[in-house]
Amino acid sequence: MRKNDSSIPTTPTVQVIERMFMLMDVLASREEAISLKEISEKTGLHPSTTHRLLNDLATGRFVDRPQPGCYRLGMRLLELGNLVKNRLNVRDAALVPMRELHKLIQQPVNLSVRQGDEIVYIERTYSERSGMQVVRAIGGRAPLHLTSVGKLFLAADDPQRVRAYATRTGLSGHTKNSLTQLPALERELSKVRQYGNAHDNEELELGVRCMAAGIYDDQGTLIAGLSISAPAGRLEEEWLPKLQATAREISTTLGYKPDSVS
Repeated sequence: MRKNDSSIPTTPTVQVIERMFMLMDVLASREEAISLKEISEKTGLHPSTTHRLLNDLATGRFVDRPQPGCYRLGMRLLELGNLVKNRLNVRDAALVPMRELHKLIQQPVNLSVRQGDEIVYIERTYSERSGMQVVRAIGGRAPLHLTSVGKLFLAADDPQRVRAYATRTGLSGHTKNSLTQLPALERELSKVRQYGNAHDNEELELGVRCMAAGIYDDQGTLIAGLSISAPAGRLEEEWLPKLQATAREISTTLGYKPDSVS
């Protein structure tokens, strides 16, 4: 039975998303391209609705049109899938070394990756004995320029991309210590490139300082950052070599060789 497209949903945006998922599920059920008519029949959606949604998905490269009137899943899904795979691989490689580092320092150890203009926390090891409330849960996000790991990624960009980032974001601050002017950020990034590590001096959260080291893949590409968070008065610089050694261990597991960094 065909669904009644004339009914007015209470949550139209959610309904559109649900319909898009239905369409992709149908496309995923077959290796070859499927005709618009068959997709419409399998989903129960009106052909005009099916056509409109498929065109929207094609614009985002989630769906391909190998020939007029036929559709299949697009390459954008493969790209996103590879990103997820890489992150899962990083997490798998990092989890045990992170726990070992946490045992040594008794402070939160965080694993983060870049997503656009933000970092995303994908793993964390911590205990109540650290004396610090966790301010960013797994899945949480933060601006690149306000975090130690974010600075690693910005330092890996060329100056033009850093300026573009500053223009897009406006370098908004969270605390009085936040770097909200491009010259100050550029000076900070120069230090990151020089020393190969980065710090957050209460720039994201007052009372919390962080240090970070990069994690690289087999192509020498920076794919994640490992950081230590601690109450501002407790962050010890002597932890930095331990942090860097842990990041190198994780990178080596991922196939990194020191001379592969570009």
